[in-house]
Amino acid sequence: MYKVLLINDDYTPMEFVVETIQRFFSKSREQATQIMLKVHTEGVGVCGVYPQDIAETKMNQVLNHARESEHPLQCMVEPA
Repeated sequence: MYKVLLINDDYTPMEFVVETIQRFFSKSREQATQIMLKVHTEGVGVCGVYPQDIAETKMNQVLNHARESEHPLQCMVEPA
């Protein structure tokens, strides 16, 4: 299993991060806000734990969405 992590930056709007978590990780607004705050305060937050192929697909979806929206949001996968 692999963790999908979001990495903090000083440019991506918090609202964009919340919407991204809701969209790609099927989290409620409250759950997404809690993850976003963890990313903001601790520098990294776990969006979910998935089998490797699903985790990598979600990472790529987030990266593509951020790039299309011109935000520098970074997402990575690491073993759980």
